[in-house]
Amino acid sequence: MTNNATATSRHSATVTLQGDRNIVITREFAAPRHLVWKAYTTPELIKRWWCGERGEVTLAEVDLRVGGTWRYVMIADGGFEVGFHGEYREIETNEKLVMTEVFEGMPDGEALDTVTFTEADGRTTLTMLVEHTVPEHRDAHIGSGMEDGMQEAMDRLEQVAVSLA
Repeated sequence: MTNNATATSRHSATVTLQGDRNIVITREFAAPRHLVWKAYTTPELIKRWWCGERGEVTLAEVDLRVGGTWRYVMIADGGFEVGFHGEYREIETNEKLVMTEVFEGMPDGEALDTVTFTEADGRTTLTMLVEHTVPEHRDAHIGSGMEDGMQEAMDRLEQVAVSLA
């Protein structure tokens, strides 16, 4: 994948590389943004979608306030544990989250995620900008196979959001 290139996928999320450090993920959901937000930020709902089809979420901790922290852990198929954590930097309810993200298997690779939720005609577009500090961390993120799992998680996120209506 080259810089500023969009990946093609059978899924509905697009993954675009921006410059040499950033990833942009965009996905439209058939649900209003307050329901997508709720599914995205509520621990018991996160457990239903975050791992996609790749295991089971065993922990979803959310302290949804500026300076608050989050941590998600899953037992992946194959029995190994995968954890991520971060801190909330900015919160605009139903509109925007800015937070750090650290894959616990690569603790020096902290990224800054900006997630926006926009609604039109009862549908929500989620856009996530993942800003890595160095190109090697972005490349490791892309090279991890994250896209397939992310696509599954986004599909499940939509199912959860729609189920809340």
